[in-house]
Amino acid sequence: MMCVRPARMSDLDRLVDLASSASKGLTTLPANRDVLEARISESIEAFGADIDGPGGESYFMVLEDTANGKVAGTCAIYAGVGLSKAFYNYKILKLTQYSHELNVTVTSRLLTLVNDYQGATEVGTLYLDPDYRKDGNGQLLARSRYLLMGCFKKRFSEMVMAEMRGWQDENGKSPLWEALGSHFFNIPFPDADYISGIGNNQFIADLMPKYPIYIEMLPKAAQDVIGKTHDETRPALNLLKKEGFRFSNAVDIFDGGPCVDVRLDDIRTIRHSKIATIRKIVDRTTSMERHLACTLELCGYQASWLYMTIVNGTHVDLDRDQAEILGLRAGDQIRFVTD
Repeated sequence: MMCVRPARMSDLDRLVDLASSASKGLTTLPANRDVLEARISESIEAFGADIDGPGGESYFMVLEDTANGKVAGTCAIYAGVGLSKAFYNYKILKLTQYSHELNVTVTSRLLTLVNDYQGATEVGTLYLDPDYRKDGNGQLLARSRYLLMGCFKKRFSEMVMAEMRGWQDENGKSPLWEALGSHFFNIPFPDADYISGIGNNQFIADLMPKYPIYIEMLPKAAQDVIGKTHDETRPALNLLKKEGFRFSNAVDIFDGGPCVDVRLDDIRTIRHSKIATIRKIVDRTTSMERHLACTLELCGYQASWLYMTIVNGTHVDLDRDQAEILGLRAGDQIRFVTD
């Protein structure tokens, strides 16, 4: 059985191994023991905090194979970005100019440095071990975040966003970085992306150009990747689109990856989810159907695909073996989604 739960310090060694196998483009999951230890510590504090609104909390979760205890994936929620440190993006704006003398209209696209997502909730750090990319595990990881947010809405912003990895060639080169960022930072693209990914982004404000950049003045290779996601990131983007996320006309300042966003209450998993009481714990039958579900305790949060029978829309009969693994009993409540 696969289960999403908050990360623990006992997961650290496996997380270091998992991060080492991940693509270098996933900068929020660095193969750095100290950084990962700090992420776990911050998450433990966030899950245990009594708060009334979103701040700088980060909720870091792992996908565990309960059959062997293996940590097979990660996901995270960052409750309020850009509050203590700016969260920069490029906004794509249009400028239309008209010459009466020539009777010519010219429309240009501009990249403008902004901090528009200040205070928004970000979902990210989604990574799944290649051996576990099956049986709906990717959906479980991604959607477990929305179930958590649906259960504890006051902890998160009304605006939810995700920043996608931008397109790179087979050698890991970013055309936008080569055309733009490389002229302002005396470090390689992976280093700049890594430093920003672990939260040290003051150098962006210090060195990035403050004036709008005309996209048409960039090389065509750079123009073509603005708003284009990395090939490996397309499945994650498709999952976000199914939840209602849409391109916001903002892109990553380094590689041009798209930013997508949605209102919290409009997230599909949240809109379609319901709270039900467990009526009975029973042996699994062939008539039981599998639904995505989660527990309602913050510190003991768990999410999984559960086999159940829905009774009158308000109660469920739950598979005995799965209930035992999650510590659920008759009378407990869960949140579940039917599609």
